[in-house]
Amino acid sequence: MAKDARIDDYIARAAPFAQPILTHLRALIHAAVPGLDETIKWGMPHFTLGGRNLAGLAAFKAHTALVLHGEGRVSAADSEGMGGYGKLRSLADLPPEAELVAALQAAAVWLASGEKKPKKPAAAKPEIAFPNDFGVALSVEARAFFDGLAPSQRYEYLEWITGAKRDETRARRIAQAAVWLGEGKRFNWKYEPATRSG
Repeated sequence: MAKDARIDDYIARAAPFAQPILTHLRALIHAAVPGLDETIKWGMPHFTLGGRNLAGLAAFKAHTALVLHGEGRVSAADSEGMGGYGKLRSLADLPPEAELVAALQAAAVWLASGEKKPKKPAAAKPEIAFPNDFGVALSVEARAFFDGLAPSQRYEYLEWITGAKRDETRARRIAQAAVWLGEGKRFNWKYEPATRSG
């Protein structure tokens, strides 16, 4: 195991309660997945496999944290504190060793496969009802143009109008939208290449 002296220094500078936790986790990570490289990323010790992050450690004033990347990752929503394993204040706070080893090995298998993390699907935007005051302000042509826009383009107008905090702002936005739609303009028309000046 090739040790990075910066991690030795990081552990030496950590609070006394944190040093045995960090030392233990460092040894456990290397024992679970031989051949890892050590480095410092984001100011914290990290362990990489083939250049990709497998695990990281962090020391704070009153606790430490263990972060696993890839398939070994525990959701931070499952526990308080960075990394999902909670605020580790002593060796007794660590999950069972067999559980950590299994998680580290699962992360290593996933990293070795070269797979990328699947992207989370974008959250669907909530439906915005067409406001009556907006409909009254539109000419027949403006309404027809609005109805012909893509759903995302209609959403931009509706979000802008309904997002107004004051009645005067809402009225001003409706009036402006009525003019733009009457001229056949999408909400972000100013940024479209054909309409840029200069």
